[in-house]
Amino acid sequence: MVNVNRIVYAVFQTPNLQGQIDHYTKILGLTLVERDGKVAYLSTSGDHHSLVLREGSEARCEALGFQLPPTADIGEYENQIRAHGLKTERQADPQPSIKDAIVFYDPKGTRIETFVQAVPAGVDFQRCGISPNKLGHVAFNVTDVQGVVGFYRDVLGFKVSDWMGDFFAFMRCGPDHHTVNLVAGRNSKMHHIAFELRDWSHIRDACDWLARDRIPLVWGPVRHGIGHNISIYYRNPDGQIIELFCELDQVNEALGSFEPRPSHQDFPQKGKVWEDIQFAANMWGSGPPDGFLE
Repeated sequence: MVNVNRIVYAVFQTPNLQGQIDHYTKILGLTLVERDGKVAYLSTSGDHHSLVLREGSEARCEALGFQLPPTADIGEYENQIRAHGLKTERQADPQPSIKDAIVFYDPKGTRIETFVQAVPAGVDFQRCGISPNKLGHVAFNVTDVQGVVGFYRDVLGFKVSDWMGDFFAFMRCGPDHHTVNLVAGRNSKMHHIAFELRDWSHIRDACDWLARDRIPLVWGPVRHGIGHNISIYYRNPDGQIIELFCELDQVNEALGSFEPRPSHQDFPQKGKVWEDIQFAANMWGSGPPDGFLE
C-alpha cells in the first residue's frame, strides 16, 4: 500500500482575499510567491506554497495537499484509491509546481490532492512577521469521528497517535505526532490550522508580534498533554483559529513509541486513549474557553 507521507499545503476560500494576504504576509510572515487573479500562493519556505487563498463567497478550508513517496507510481496509486470505491480525477498542473495529481474527496467533503513531485519555490524565510518553520497540521470538526478516522487510516494510510476520550483523534502520516486532528462536532468544518515555530522563545516573540496589531490570544500559552506541544491560538481576519506551536512529539516508528521528552508522563510514551481530558488538553491548567472545540 502506498501512503501519503506529509502535508504540503491547505487551500482556503475567503471573501476577504486581500485582508487574508496581508495577514499571512505581514503578521504570520509567509512569502507571497505567486498571485493569479483571485488566487494567491504563500510559502513558509521550502515548498512552493504552504497555503492557497482563493477568493470566494465564504471562509472555509476546501482542500489539503499531500505528497506521496518519491518512488510511488501515480497511476497505480489512483487504482489503489479507486479500489476503496472512491471516484478519482487525474489532474495535470492542478497547482503551480505540481504537474500531476490524483484528486478525490474525504467523507466530510474536503478535497484531497495527492502528488509525487513538486518543485520548491526556493524562497528564504521572511525577516519580518512571525515566520513559522512549516505548516504543521489541520484540525476539523466532524459529525462522524470514527468514519472519518477510518478513511484517513484505511485510504490515506494515516496512523492514530492518540485519542482524547472517544471524541478527538490525533492522526499522523509522518514522524510528527499529528498531521490531521478530528474532533466530534455538530457540523463538519475546519477547526484550526497550525504552524510550527522553532522553540519557546519563538512563541514569546509571536505573542509580541500579535500584540503589536492588537490581535488577542483566544487560548494559551498551553502545554498540551496529547502531543506535549506548547501552543497559542488566535483568530485571523476571517475568524478562523490559527495555532502556533513548538516541541511537538516525534514518533519513532521502529520502537512504536515517541521520542523521549521530560514533559512525558510515561516512559516510553506511547499512543493511548487519554481519559483525563483536562490534563490532555493543558498540562499547565486552564482548559479551552467555552465553545472552543465547536
